[in-house]
Amino acid sequence: MAEQKSDFRQYLEVVTGSLEEKKRWRQYKARIRKLPPNYRTAVEALERYLLHFGPGDGGSAMYEDLADLFERSAVDGTPIREIFGEDPVEFVEAFMANYPLGQWIKRERNRFTSAIERAAGEDPG
Repeated sequence: MAEQKSDFRQYLEVVTGSLEEKKRWRQYKARIRKLPPNYRTAVEALERYLLHFGPGDGGSAMYEDLADLFERSAVDGTPIREIFGEDPVEFVEAFMANYPLGQWIKRERNRFTSAIERAAGEDPG
């Protein structure tokens, strides 16, 4: 009976995501809510961008690092523009480069590249 429950729990995690990931996400969101309003606004905008263009899977470490960065910046009184620089997109792209791509993004990039190679008459190897 215990194995059935374990299987069911594994199924739920596959369908709904890791329970640990959800816990870490809630902790991250609680940390962000404690930031001063201007820092919170900046993090929420960055988060929205990351949700659309970020790594995809298992981004908990990335969001935890984001919370660390903004908590420290708020304590130090670092101006928002000093954190992001003149080009916020350049900042976020550099930030994301420190984290691995999600498996589905890798798979789709490989699939896309292979399809173009086939269409161009190249051997995708």
